[in-house]
Amino acid sequence: MTDEQGDKNVRTTKGGRRADIGTRVDPATIGSLVGDLASKDGLVRESARLSLVAVGRPVVGALIKLLADRNRRVRWEAAKALSQIADPKAAPALVRALEDEEFSVRWLAAKGLIALRSEGLAPLLRALVKRSDSASLLQGAHHVLHDVMRRGVQKEVLQPLLAALEDFEPSLEVPLAARAALDALAGATGQRRGRRSLR
Repeated sequence: MTDEQGDKNVRTTKGGRRADIGTRVDPATIGSLVGDLASKDGLVRESARLSLVAVGRPVVGALIKLLADRNRRVRWEAAKALSQIADPKAAPALVRALEDEEFSVRWLAAKGLIALRSEGLAPLLRALVKRSDSASLLQGAHHVLHDVMRRGVQKEVLQPLLAALEDFEPSLEVPLAARAALDALAGATGQRRGRRSLR
């Protein structure tokens, strides 16, 4: 297919660089795509995000940095891309983004953690142990845990924490429940490792 026919597997950045989906992309092209996430043109931002998602894990580090950008559109695009890539390396940054000033960024960060399933739980639980006074963190954690449990992930371990989040005074109950869930997850992981080493 020629460029004139609009090859859907190729994205063109505002600067004219092209990213072939599913192929290795040079750092200059990645830099240009990352820069395009700040464009005022929504179509340019979307095209850049889709290209970055197609590249996948190699761009996760750059997207994590963008979650702290001053521009809310950039943070939104980064959170959206990370939620679609679903790389566990992004989990701590997505947890921090649950406290973003923009609701839409917080929502996408929660979606990203839900996509990670059990791999996003430990950073979330550690944050709940330390910062249970953050209303936005508690709200985001409730969303994540509710959806993760609905998918059958760690229901028994997470149910007491979800109940604590729904309590009248969650800031008092949540740190203890989060610590217990974190310990239970660590114990379950250790048991799986032990069983593997016995084989």
